[in-house]
Amino acid sequence: MTGVLALTACAKDSGDNSAAGDGGEGNGECVTAAAPPRAEASSSEREAAEDVDASDLKVGLAFDVGGRGDASFNDAAAAGVDKAVEDMGVGDTTESTAAGTESEDAKQQRLRQMAEQGYDPIIAVGFAYADALNAVAPKYPDTHFAIVDDDSVDQPNVTPLVFAEEEGSFLAGVAAVYKSENCHVGFVGGVNTPLIQKFEAGFVQGAKAVSDKVKIEVDYLTPAGDISGFNDPGKGNVVAKAQIDKGADVLYHAAGASGKGVFEAAKAGGALAIGVDSDQYEQKTVADVKDVIMTSMLKRVDVAVYDYIRAVAEDDLDSLPERFDLSVDGVAYSTSGGKVDDITDVLDGYKAQIVAGEIEVSPTP
Repeated sequence: MTGVLALTACAKDSGDNSAAGDGGEGNGECVTAAAPPRAEASSSEREAAEDVDASDLKVGLAFDVGGRGDASFNDAAAAGVDKAVEDMGVGDTTESTAAGTESEDAKQQRLRQMAEQGYDPIIAVGFAYADALNAVAPKYPDTHFAIVDDDSVDQPNVTPLVFAEEEGSFLAGVAAVYKSENCHVGFVGGVNTPLIQKFEAGFVQGAKAVSDKVKIEVDYLTPAGDISGFNDPGKGNVVAKAQIDKGADVLYHAAGASGKGVFEAAKAGGALAIGVDSDQYEQKTVADVKDVIMTSMLKRVDVAVYDYIRAVAEDDLDSLPERFDLSVDGVAYSTSGGKVDDITDVLDGYKAQIVAGEIEVSPTP
């Protein structure tokens, strides 16, 4: 790999793009930037919390739409709780899932019911719970609450769990270009909100960082306020097919359960796809289309939820990072399926540059 990268850099420096990037299955003509220096090997293995006793905790998990089994965001949160049960012996858990069109009163009721039943901590999965949590948390000052993807709730008993989605998506954009045969890639967002725009922003910046020739399609399934875009595989399929028909051959989705439709369109259209949040290659609910999933942008909601439960058990919330970014493996990329094995040095090189501050990734398109 070192030799390949060296030859690649030489080819680019000489202006010969015929070998540029050597993107594995791709033809390499799309990559126009020299590969970054190879990153030094580092160990980022996380220690399990077997020594932490959480048997007194009763954890409540308030899912966003899609719930457990969405093969994405909610499943990642569930995995964090499941691991906490296994490692720390959490005493009891409960979970409840939001409906696509439910009212704020319904969200508040879900949180209140968990608090009344003695669940502590209670984890709200998704920014859609912000208003409800802001109303409920003050009424239960002795209960610990956390909210994923929102830092607007200013209550002393509420902990935000937020991520640098743009950093992980940057690496997804790099991978997409290296694997594109057509120098044409696409992004499918679930709902057009500032949060999902962070995924778009990073993906586009990553793609453009390695190619000044790449064409990028960007589409959202629903506008802000209509969260059905996170749970509509049919619409995901239609939008993804349209991008493939235009020539895109690698699609990255940030669309929750709608991503299954993106994968199905990719399989039917001979394209590749990039998953999101969880390692979607390993998700049973998309097993029939996993062969098109070249990698996933791992948004480690499982890590954040697990670390939060541990921090509550140890009464040490100050130990949590302000933001789960590349430097703490709060975002990452997956290698399941082996389709990016030949470009991991490239991806790790860009990761190292982002962590070192040599590349700054904007969270806005």
